[in-house]
Amino acid sequence: MGAKGFVEGGIASIIAGCSTHPLDLIKVRMQLQGENHAAPNPNHHIQLRPAFAFNSTTIAAPGGHLLHIPSPPPPPKAGPVSVGLKIFQTEGVAGLFSGVSATVLRQTLYSTTRMGLYEVFKQKWSDPNSGTLPLGRKIAAGLIAGGIGAAVGNPADVAMVRMQADGRLPASQRRNYKSVVDAISQMAKQEGVTSLWRGSSLTVNRAMIVTASQLASYDQFKETILEKGLMKDGLGTHVTASFAAGFVASVASNPVDVIKTRVMNMRVEAGMAPPYSGALDCALKTVRAEGPMALYKGFIPTISRQGPFTVVLFVTLEQVRKLLKDF
Repeated sequence: MGAKGFVEGGIASIIAGCSTHPLDLIKVRMQLQGENHAAPNPNHHIQLRPAFAFNSTTIAAPGGHLLHIPSPPPPPKAGPVSVGLKIFQTEGVAGLFSGVSATVLRQTLYSTTRMGLYEVFKQKWSDPNSGTLPLGRKIAAGLIAGGIGAAVGNPADVAMVRMQADGRLPASQRRNYKSVVDAISQMAKQEGVTSLWRGSSLTVNRAMIVTASQLASYDQFKETILEKGLMKDGLGTHVTASFAAGFVASVASNPVDVIKTRVMNMRVEAGMAPPYSGALDCALKTVRAEGPMALYKGFIPTISRQGPFTVVLFVTLEQVRKLLKDF
């Protein structure tokens, strides 16, 4: 019974991940907009003025005088439609599926683990008489399952972010990974095995938030709809509950997702300090350079992706459960 939960969750997750991959790609590209202003080149001999003065830079002029040079304005921020069109125009249809092999591996490792463990916890913690699980326990099950799943799937997550982000770089700076296996092997060789778990604390935190908000809220919304007799247990209920769960998960996870994307995608050159020393440093630099709402960059494609992903995930899951109910 426990193993079946892993199989059902894995099948549904892979289908949902592949079908919404272009939306996830757009989200990643939007989250990286303006990053050059958040993380200056450490080799550039221009120093930021202290405190919160980010609108100019200070350089030493001949004679020891200091010159204040206004920083160039950040490039205009493109919306999800224009980002999607640019990817299509510059990289073709295949560009919209950059990193899809990493998505398949990520869903196989991460989502199979979290979905299966969540079902195991639900069975173990449910009331033996009523068969129900209180919301608090659902959230706890989601937090634990999500954290373990993220730790297992982090290498594929790093590879996916890099493969999705590659097309936005100049041709000379692209990593040009051929597949997720090539990406993981190159990272291990060039940056060490530990690079495969870069940003893992963020991945784990995000996964705990997403899994707890997504799976727990889906079960809660579904139970409430059925208990109040608003709809019968069918496609309408599954779609309504899953879309509501997707919205909750998007609001809760977007800030962590932005920082995760930037930390995983940063390029660390030999002998140079990394652009970010960690998650907190990345968050502070992002907020100072771009404002607090930078943490909600890519929110429209996040909800546009998280909504359909969650709907496809749970609708597919319910159908797979029906097909495998006799096994």
